[in-house]
Amino acid sequence: MAINYNLEKVYAISDNDTEFVLQIIGLFVADVPQDLKKIKNGIKEKDFQEAYSYAHKVKPTIDLLGMDSALEEVVLVEKWAEKQGKKKEIIEVLKSLENHIEKAVKEIKKDFNL
Repeated sequence: MAINYNLEKVYAISDNDTEFVLQIIGLFVADVPQDLKKIKNGIKEKDFQEAYSYAHKVKPTIDLLGMDSALEEVVLVEKWAEKQGKKKEIIEVLKSLENHIEKAVKEIKKDFNL
């Protein structure tokens, strides 16, 4: 049973199409960690546009995988970037987001033998 993600929404929109579900989780595992690096770099370099655009890009996928805490954190990154906040305001949120994504990727790889 998945602990760090939930495929309920994915199955619902796909009418239980297993191939579609595999495509979605494959995209998550391949793309989201890379996009997270871009978010992290945007925060590090105070490139607010980069941080915002990659946070915005991953938001639907994180939502689709039922990762509610990570979704809240991505929204906080977006808001931080919009107001061009200080790095210290977002560092703990970023660490938590990284942790959530890392755990979900690891669990998905194990659950689906990826």
